[in-house]
Parts: sequence; structure tokens; C-alpha cells
Amino acid sequence: MSYLAVMQGRLVPPEDGRFQSFPRSRWRDEFVLASAAGLDAIEWIYDTFGEDVNPIASDSGIDEILLLCRENAIVIRSLCADYFMDRPFLRASTAERSILIRKMEWLLSRCALIGITRVVIPFVDHSRIESEEESQEVLAIISELIAPAKMNQIELHLETTLPPKEFADLLDKCTDSFIRVNYDSGNSASLGYSAAEEFAAYGQRIGSVHIKDRIHGGGTVPLGTGNADLKSVFNGLAKLRYEGDYVLQIARTNPGDELRWIAENQAWLKMQIEAAKVNLQ
Repeated sequence: MSYLAVMQGRLVPPEDGRFQSFPRSRWRDEFVLASAAGLDAIEWIYDTFGEDVNPIASDSGIDEILLLCRENAIVIRSLCADYFMDRPFLRASTAERSILIRKMEWLLSRCALIGITRVVIPFVDHSRIESEEESQEVLAIISELIAPAKMNQIELHLETTLPPKEFADLLDKCTDSFIRVNYDSGNSASLGYSAAEEFAAYGQRIGSVHIKDRIHGGGTVPLGTGNADLKSVFNGLAKLRYEGDYVLQIARTNPGDELRWIAENQAWLKMQIEAAKVNLQ
């Protein structure tokens, strides 16, 4: 069953001018707000900005997360590991990469205590894959992470900027079922990719979806105002019988108006998913 989720931090005003980051001061508030917005889940963020106060790092913090989940009927099924955008695996020294792999192993063990079943690893922006040599490095990194991922029963969802064929080629060399794709509708639009070509290339490997809209070659904009062919995205996912989660990673609104904005987009998202299923019949 698909869960409708929101990226952590989108339900409260941005901190320190950051578009996306762990909400250091108001992470607790988002549980009540997510429930009020009609959502099922929050996708947690682990990044360097919030590293020192992120409750996932302590047992007492995890107890508080689980209590807030129960009180507000919200689940945490996924984590976006933005830490590895701030400190990329790629273009790091051998010693640095070893430290980062140990960090990911630790993070997986913490995620398991909350019941998280997937971690999104972003190979985008500063951590993007820029060559065939780096694709091989990614395969080596993933090969080290498969065992701890399986031990913790957590899938690794790769988010990349690779064109459809190149991403499919990478996945063909990494066939373990614990390695899936995180599909981001906005990033694909910004890069000028065709959803139909992407789904044809690796659709069966898609395990999670980030919903947003972006201008071709530009930034995030409100849903329906950019270059994302969202109708094709939803129809394509329906044809694939996709049953994973949808995470709203949408453009921000004016500070203080987050709840109304997220609730409105949640209702729109739910309607699009249902319409795509009807179109399939």
C-alpha cells in the first residue's frame, strides 16, 4: 500500500535560509502538522546541518520519535541521507570514503530502530556521478553497503542525475533486490528527461518517488507550473503497478502558510494517483 508522505522540514518555515534541511528547532511540531495535513508519513532527513541535534542519533531521541509517531498516527518509513550530499562518497580520498561507509553503516543501524525500511542515497548536485569511472566507484561503494543494509532490512534507493540508459546500465551491474531507484519527478524535468524513457529503462526497479516540479535547467516551482510531465509520471507509475510511497518534496510557500500548502498538495497528489488508476482500467 502506498503511503503519502512529506519531506521533513516542509511543514515548518525554513531554518537558516535553507531550502531543505533537518528542522533543528521544530522537528517535533511536524508530527502534529503532518497528521493535520492528512498525511501518512514523514521522510526523515539526516544531514550535517542537523547532525548534532538529530534525535535519531540517541536512544532517548528514538524513543521520542516513536512516541510522537504513535500519538499522531504518523510513520517514518524512509530517510533521505542528505549527509552524503554534504560529504559525498565520490571524489573523496580512500580514507575519507572508508569513514563515510562506516557512517552509513551506523546510520542504517539507527534507522532500523525506528522501523525505517528504505534510505535514499542522493548522487545529485555535489555528489553527482560524472564519469564511467565514478559509476564503477558507486558500484564498489554499494557492494560494501549491501550486507549492512540486509542485516538491518533496509533497502538502498539510489537517486541520480544519470540519463535513463546510463542509470539502467548501472542497475544492471547491481541486481540485488535491496538496491532500488528513487524517482524524482522534478529532477528529471530539470534535466530534460522523458518519464516514458525512464520508466522503460528501469521502471521495475523504482522503489520510492519524490514528487516535485522544476523548470528545465532551473529550480523547484509549484506543482503544475514547471516542466515536469506529471500526468505521464502518474500514468506511467500506474502502468508499472507501483505500490511504493509518494513523498511531497514540493516548492515552499510563504513562511507560516505551510500547513495549508501541504494539505492542498496532499489532496492534489491523492487525486492524481487515483485518476491514474482509473485511466488504467
